[in-house]
Amino acid sequence: MQRLIFCGALCLTVAAFTTAADSREKLKALIIDGQNNHGAWPKTTMMMKDYLQETDLFTVDIARTAFTWNGDNLLKQYPLEGLETEAPGRPQTDPNFKPAFKNYDVVVSNFGHAAAPWPEETQTLFDAYVKGGGGFVVIHAANNSFGNWDEYNRIIGLGGWGGRNEKHGPYIFYNDQGEVVRDESPGSGGHHGPQHEFQIIVRKTEHPITKGMPALWTHAKDELYDLLRGPGEEMEILATAYANKAKGGSGRHEPMLLTIQYGEGRVFHTPMGHADYSQECVGFITSFQRGTEWAATGKVTVPIPEDFPTPNQVRTRSFQK
Repeated sequence: MQRLIFCGALCLTVAAFTTAADSREKLKALIIDGQNNHGAWPKTTMMMKDYLQETDLFTVDIARTAFTWNGDNLLKQYPLEGLETEAPGRPQTDPNFKPAFKNYDVVVSNFGHAAAPWPEETQTLFDAYVKGGGGFVVIHAANNSFGNWDEYNRIIGLGGWGGRNEKHGPYIFYNDQGEVVRDESPGSGGHHGPQHEFQIIVRKTEHPITKGMPALWTHAKDELYDLLRGPGEEMEILATAYANKAKGGSGRHEPMLLTIQYGEGRVFHTPMGHADYSQECVGFITSFQRGTEWAATGKVTVPIPEDFPTPNQVRTRSFQK
């Protein structure tokens, strides 16, 4: 009888635990997009939405400017329900673009170079959101956007193009001796050579985002951004890639995974993710999932998968949707 009572109590405990786990509220993520010089953006937004949802940690919404720019063909394949968009000849400010940032644990930007400024009210609300503890994730060309917005440059740490130069902050990179360099010499920010596969060097092995990653792994074909510059305040470089001069690069070890503390907010930034084939890299997918969870919570539970890239081999997952 005692054994039956114990087994019954144990089953009830397990059932209660399972129910609590199943009903656990998921993190709320918002992807923002609409204007990007990279024509793949309507597809990469949907790829990143799927990547977050497949972790079973997130619900994902998308907020898109009514005035879209570039990516017209893919917009037909990856439309956003309930939003009628216009495609003017050049990027224009959408006066009604005012996402409810405060309703989300983390915001992911898939904007790009030459995106039109947001309304001033939206800029103020976004700054307050991140500074007050909201998470933010910067993907590839999102570090090109809004070069004249001082708070945004502090939030992203480093940026390129968009008129950025020595007035916006130093070049920041690793040298061959493994030291972080802040180079304040004059010059424009942002450059890349021809696309190619490149090796990632993990510099901070104990950070929650990179813990358990191979010390070296090879990323799929992508633009290797170099000569990024910015305030770099409260910034930690987690991983770099060598921008080989023979391949049109800077000859420096450039930041590829980085975090920024902005007020109470956490920011994860990766210059990787140029196109759909770049974002099919399992290294990108895993870094994005783990970086987004960290930005939202300060912790990482997403595991390093078995098909993660090796030091000399790219691993990809084909996105068919």
